[in-house]
Amino acid sequence: MKISKIEVRAVAPPVDRFTWSDDLPDQYSTNTIVRIFTDEGIEGVAGVWNATSFDFERYTAESIRHLVPILIGKDPLLREEIGHAIRPRVFPLPPQSLAAIDIALWDLAGKAAGLPLYKLLGGARDRIPAYASTPLFEDVDSYLKNAEEFIAAGFKAIKFHTWCIPDLDLELARAVRKKYPGNEIAFMLDAENNYDRDGALKVAQALEEMGFTWFEAPLHDADLEGYIELSRRVSIPIIPSGNWFQDLQSFSAAIQAKAWGRARTDVAMMGGITQTNKAIALTEAAGMKCEIMSWGYSLVSAANFHLMLAHDNCSYFEQSVPCEPYEYGMKNFIRAQPDGYAYAPKGPGLGLEVDWEAMEAATILQFVAE
Repeated sequence: MKISKIEVRAVAPPVDRFTWSDDLPDQYSTNTIVRIFTDEGIEGVAGVWNATSFDFERYTAESIRHLVPILIGKDPLLREEIGHAIRPRVFPLPPQSLAAIDIALWDLAGKAAGLPLYKLLGGARDRIPAYASTPLFEDVDSYLKNAEEFIAAGFKAIKFHTWCIPDLDLELARAVRKKYPGNEIAFMLDAENNYDRDGALKVAQALEEMGFTWFEAPLHDADLEGYIELSRRVSIPIIPSGNWFQDLQSFSAAIQAKAWGRARTDVAMMGGITQTNKAIALTEAAGMKCEIMSWGYSLVSAANFHLMLAHDNCSYFEQSVPCEPYEYGMKNFIRAQPDGYAYAPKGPGLGLEVDWEAMEAATILQFVAE
């Protein structure tokens, strides 16, 4: 089997926009999609997403433009060989460009084998609890109202993206805990890399006292010393954003330094399923959990989901809410069920079917290599 053609498109879905921090405008979310065709009629599909402040993003697709000629004529099942051939040599590439290619190759491999990816990767389980991962809402009352709706829909866990201002975020956390004083619902708070060390410690100690499940991205991921000190001073798991560790070497070094209570990574940030699978194996070897990110459009979310199901040290599937904007251009998608679980797709590969007519309607950049 040989790769005969590759189609790349940047898609700008006409959906509502959201943000996750008080200092960011509502974000434009671009879906960059790669479609790999073979001479045997089997094709692989992948998508990665980017959030940008002032317009939709084309850089990822343009970066892929300079990689796809290398793939034409290659055996799509030799993923390690292809990964080596397209690796950045002199200047860095956005990891999403590498990831889109690698995920499409895995989707293709699953279809060739007639297996969903989580089974091809090992298959530890076929379902996982889901948490509702919120955007920024206007005020505390809006968070409480939405939390009530999420819980009514079946979610047993909620992660709050907040203003990323310590005092305001604590006001929300206290209001949530006052309304839901038991342990039936798990709560997490994500500060989007925005606190200083004093603010991070203040919030971490308060969340620990309130019994929150984890505290995410209080500092910039690069501040390993800050993470090490914070993790040493509190027992609540401190986890990074997962966006800034884009290679196995730095990810492994942070694990060995005991910077985090739990690790966090993502297929788009780590450059694909191949590398992320190895990253999860590193966390397993260290005896720690790895809370995989799965925010974004359905295709990239599904790639992360299959990795969670392939391993047993990930606690939750991250469900972007509201769900509908992230499901644009799909005929099926992954969504938490009323019992609070997300279930594995039945089909081979990623197990999702794309509505190509809808994707075409929202395409802002497209090219083909053959």
